Amino acid sequence: MTIPFKKSPTEFNQHLLFPSNIFDLLPKDHECYLYMDLFKQLDTSALESKFSIRGQNAYHPKLMVSILIYAYSRGVFSSRQIERRCNEDLSFMFVAQMNCPNFRVLSDFRKDNPEFFHDCFKQTVKLAIELELASLGHISLDGSKFKADSSKHKAMTYKRLKEKELALTKEIDELIEKANNCDEEEDQSYKEQTGYEIPEDLKFKEGRLARIKEAKEALEKREQILNPGKEIEDKKQISFADTDARIMGKNGNFDYQYNGQISVDEDHQIIVGQHLSQNANDKNEVAPALQSIQDATGRLPDNMSADNGYMSGSNLEAFEAISVDVYIATDKGEKRSKIPLDESDRKLVKADFGYDEAKDCFTCPGEQALVLKRQSKDGKKTYQGDSVMCAGCAYKSRCCQSSKGEARTIQADDKEPLRQQMNAKMEKDESKARYKKRKVIVEPVFGHIKNSGFRSFSVRGKEKVAGEFSLVCATHNLKKIARSMLDGLIRPGFGNVSKMSH
Repeated sequence: MTIPFKKSPTEFNQHLLFPSNIFDLLPKDHECYLYMDLFKQLDTSALESKFSIRGQNAYHPKLMVSILIYAYSRGVFSSRQIERRCNEDLSFMFVAQMNCPNFRVLSDFRKDNPEFFHDCFKQTVKLAIELELASLGHISLDGSKFKADSSKHKAMTYKRLKEKELALTKEIDELIEKANNCDEEEDQSYKEQTGYEIPEDLKFKEGRLARIKEAKEALEKREQILNPGKEIEDKKQISFADTDARIMGKNGNFDYQYNGQISVDEDHQIIVGQHLSQNANDKNEVAPALQSIQDATGRLPDNMSADNGYMSGSNLEAFEAISVDVYIATDKGEKRSKIPLDESDRKLVKADFGYDEAKDCFTCPGEQALVLKRQSKDGKKTYQGDSVMCAGCAYKSRCCQSSKGEARTIQADDKEPLRQQMNAKMEKDESKARYKKRKVIVEPVFGHIKNSGFRSFSVRGKEKVAGEFSLVCATHNLKKIARSMLDGLIRPGFGNVSKMSH
């Protein structure tokens, strides 16, 4: 008995009598049509002016950025894979207009135009604001680590760099001396050989020495900026592949990474500000974050929230200089306990000590003043009580932890008044309620980006990596705008988009 399977359509087995548009095979509500409408809104004139009428015709910049953004939106980041999809995937072919560049052209365009991607991101922000998808009412700031295009196995410590530089220099000197001796005895030493074996070895070692010196100089320059005047520790290391990347990580999982910072609007999770940092923590990221928002939108938000990683003196000072209502999570040790000291046996934390801004001192629960003992050049302060008074205090066993019997110390900085103000502010129920929104505003955005497959950069060097991060953020914004168009939340005045279900 023959089973009646479905037959292939006639169009598959014979040529059509009349030519057809292959893109008619795409669903009428396919998102690639929306993206094409959005891509038409991008202004690439600044990049177009850099091209010359001489030589071979180049691909239009709008075509190039359209292909890259669409590829990133579909989780395709490799230039080779993008080229492949443009030749196999109908939606990619539509976006590429059947004219896909070679993967090297795509890769070079991504590497060579970081400034254009910054501008492209700003254009997506302005478009989102015009479409009323962002109002800058409440902005949440956060950072996440993305792997650099490097490996911790292709790195070297400062100590090792110095040792290798000396060793290679010695080997090169020996090879040069040997080569000079060989010149005099060339006929007897080489006979039928060419005599080029030693120069080739010399060339390799000289190239290796040059790379060692370049990495060593980059490390020294970096440390001079980060720790001016201080001797470089031997354990400091640098990557050969990307000298701008930094070792970052936690829980024993360390690698060369960059710290991507985003400021996200509460309304529809549009990224309204972004920048790339080489810092492993977020203690100095507020000032560049505010500048990024200002550059992209022309103004600052009404409210901002950030997690405890931003609770630093420099960040609080940056916020203090602007008229933005800010909410930053308090350190555990600076949160006041709901349980009174006399009703528990808990250890005393910094929040149990009162601070007098006028006298610049702390007062312990035993009513002893902890006065300023020392202050470092970077503003860090150490306050300490009197060991004799501490010895007779009823809270001593729960307060003093010194094995030498020294009095209790409190660590602070020269921005302690600002820190105390934020601590007091975050104790209010209204502040806690507003801060609670932070995790549903900004954290899902990093989740969307990383779940799409983007976890590492494809280019090297901070400038180029920052450009790719702008491309990633611009892609996220366009995905949000496209989704709002599909859901019928907005009716833009451009394109030919009707309400479509999904």
